[in-house]
Amino acid sequence: MTKKQSLQGSDLKLIFGLKLKQLRSEKEMSLQQLANASGLAVSYLNEIEKGKKYPKAEKIANLAHALDVSYDWLVSLQLSKKLAPITELLQSNLLRELPLDVFGIDRPRLFELLSSAPVKLNAFINTMIEISRNYGMRVEDLYFSTLRSYQEMHDNYFEEIEKAVDDFSKKYELDPDKPVPASLLQKVLTEEYNYKIVEDGLSQQPELQDLRSVLLPGKNPQLLLNKSLSKTQRAFILGREAGFCFTDIKLRSYTTSWVTFESFDEVINNFKGSYFSCALFLNRTHLIAWLKETLASPTFSIKAFQELMDRFEVSPEILLHRLTNILPRFFGINELFFLRLSTTQDSKVFSLTKEMHLSGLHIPHINMMSEHYCRRWVSITILEELAEEIKSGDYKQSLCRIQRSKYIGTDKEYLIISFAKPIVFGSEKHNSVSIGLLLTDQLKKKVKFWNDPQIPIRMVSETCERCIATDCKERAEKPLQVIQKQKVESIQNTLKGLSS
Repeated sequence: MTKKQSLQGSDLKLIFGLKLKQLRSEKEMSLQQLANASGLAVSYLNEIEKGKKYPKAEKIANLAHALDVSYDWLVSLQLSKKLAPITELLQSNLLRELPLDVFGIDRPRLFELLSSAPVKLNAFINTMIEISRNYGMRVEDLYFSTLRSYQEMHDNYFEEIEKAVDDFSKKYELDPDKPVPASLLQKVLTEEYNYKIVEDGLSQQPELQDLRSVLLPGKNPQLLLNKSLSKTQRAFILGREAGFCFTDIKLRSYTTSWVTFESFDEVINNFKGSYFSCALFLNRTHLIAWLKETLASPTFSIKAFQELMDRFEVSPEILLHRLTNILPRFFGINELFFLRLSTTQDSKVFSLTKEMHLSGLHIPHINMMSEHYCRRWVSITILEELAEEIKSGDYKQSLCRIQRSKYIGTDKEYLIISFAKPIVFGSEKHNSVSIGLLLTDQLKKKVKFWNDPQIPIRMVSETCERCIATDCKERAEKPLQVIQKQKVESIQNTLKGLSS
């Protein structure tokens, strides 16, 4: 996103159309008057101004004569000061990378609006482009932000994928109350879709050791698996491939985890494959029934969550992802977030590697300023507890903890359920995954265990640098942002005193 791109034909049409419309407006000519002066039809001129047509040389000459400008100026990319940000926007490639159609935005109409926008809005556009460059935003960052917005637009529930899972389950006679056999998925892939599955397919490629799988597409696709995969991870990848095949998704990433994406279609199709696999392993029918019973209990049961995961042989991340699908649609609980934090054994560095927010951006979210996330978050304390269990040899299964987090300086409070485990057994890399539910009067009626006295309540902040707590023993960094703010306020108060 930092490199300027050459303009495409569609962009040239837009620029020419905007330029023509602005020039006509400056000369106070109607479309009919320009049509009479140039000999071109009103309908044709309208198509030009909307960026749908680019006239031939003879017609451009007629327009230049009618508007009293030179031919060369009319076909140049030089725009007025007011329209200059539009060229900058096009050359940044930002709009070409942003899938406007996902949000129902017509590109020519957007440029028409921008062309009549006040100078301050164009300045804002330039500011956003500059920020993206200065902070080194990648195309993938833009795609994933768009995906999160797409998920929020649909409350992270997609009926067409759920229906595809139902059809798949019916075709292969899967019992919704039993785990999906990985052997069946492998049989489907090998016998129906001609896959060759290589169990230890990446050992000979040191550069690929961080990937979980690689697909070599073709008439007989080869699925190369990392030998260190857990049973659950291997099954999830097979389910994902089955989803791609069953729903006939062709444009998708061929690696897990992703390396790069060429388009937003790849990102969203990748998401659909993962959604399919999660829904396959945790069928909505059973999960809805389980949630009705679990949420109605006045006490929170770690055992209930662990038994569900054991019964269906799923990971905590699959379970929490499914909760973000089911809770909004079937329980009306849509003010929530999902977070995944990563660290390594004995490390004090915690990275927020995945997030998803419904009904707005919630307080715990990715910070691009390399600040230190609050050490009181259950998502972090559970990772510290995991490291201690592993060091002492007591670790046996994923940890589960719950916390009510009250954010200092706000009226926000979240009920947060968090799990932590090594990426694979014995790995130095650890993840925690958490789902946070905003505590509202509505939530308290639906989640009966919200006030379980066994649930710890903690005052938390967003990052150490922004925390106003003076008694925090867990602080990893001084409140630098708070200190800076106080300094500015002190200067302002002093200046006010001088002027009074």
